[in-house]
Order: sequence, then C-alpha cells, then structure tokens
Amino acid sequence: MADTAVHSDAHIEHAGHHTSTGLSNNKLAMWMFLGSECLLFGGLISTYMLYRGRHSANLGPDQVWDIPFTSSSSFVLLMSSLTMVLAVSSANRDDDRNTKVWLSVTALLGALFVAGQVYEFTSFYREGLGFTTSLFSSSFYTLTGFHGVHVSVGIIMLMSLVGMISKNKVVGDKKEVVELFGLYWHFVDVVWILIFTLVYLIPA
Repeated sequence: MADTAVHSDAHIEHAGHHTSTGLSNNKLAMWMFLGSECLLFGGLISTYMLYRGRHSANLGPDQVWDIPFTSSSSFVLLMSSLTMVLAVSSANRDDDRNTKVWLSVTALLGALFVAGQVYEFTSFYREGLGFTTSLFSSSFYTLTGFHGVHVSVGIIMLMSLVGMISKNKVVGDKKEVVELFGLYWHFVDVVWILIFTLVYLIPA
C-alpha cells in the first residue's frame, strides 16, 4: 500500500511537470516564447526588406558594409553555439565544473560579438549613417539593434546561471535549466544567420 501511495505521488508530481505533448511545462513555455520571438523578428526583417532601398546614393549598403569584419563577428557568434552544446553536454553528465567553463566561454564569445556590433555601429555613424538618416538606416539599426539586445540579455542569463551553479542555487532540474538557456542561445544564433544573409550578403 505504501509503495502504491509513493508511486501515485510520483505520478502526480510527474504529471504536474509535463504536458500532453511530452514536453515539460518549462520547455513548452520556452518554445512558445521563441515562437513569439519569431513573429517579432519576422516583422523586423520584413520591414528592413521593404525599406533597404530607401537611402541616399552615397550612404547605402554598398558604401558602408564591411563584409569581412561582419563575417568574422558572425563566425564568433556561431562558435558560441558549439560551446553552448558542450555546456549542455557537461550538464547532462553532472559535470558542474565544465558546465560553468563552457557557459562562461559562450558568454565571452557573445560579448565579443556585441562589441563588434558596437564598433560597426560607431563606424557607420561616423560615416554619416545615423538612425534617422534614411528609412534604410532606421530599419537596419532597429533590426540589428534588437538582435544585439537579445544577445546581451543572453549573456546576462548565462553568467547568472554560472553564479547559481557555483552556489548550488539552481531552481528545478539543473540539466533542463541549462538546456532551456541553450535553446534561447541557439535561437539567437539562427536568427543572426538569417539577418546576416538577408542584410549583408544579398544585395538590395
């Protein structure tokens, strides 16, 4: 009877943490959040594609883009996806030390990407491409700026997670928490691949 009661309690607890889809409530919430983010970036990308040709003759993409620099910055961000995978793998092995190491490296690579974006924006501004210079510049800064904010938020989340793991204060399943952070980070990287392709590589 006691075993039955324990099994029943465990079943109730399990049911409380999982949905009919087989995903936990936390994972389902994350996927729903990422779905809403897809709509946000879809709107921003569509707006940029609509206005990318609305600029003056001497301040368009062909005059200001530095493809080699942006490609290097993009490579750094894509490498952070690999280190995030290593962090999730370490978490699944209950290897807290390597989990913290790879999370920190991921955050560092993300910070390098954001620093590169700030440098790029500064260079564009010095060349005369301000936020209100044209519809092209407004849509470009809004799109890439929103992405930069998402990367920055991700960096803060990663370093917060490192601190929580160090103090053993992770709420819930540690493996799942690291995986959820990984989902967010991979989403940010995939969005940048799309932005880099449409904004920098495809001519207006």
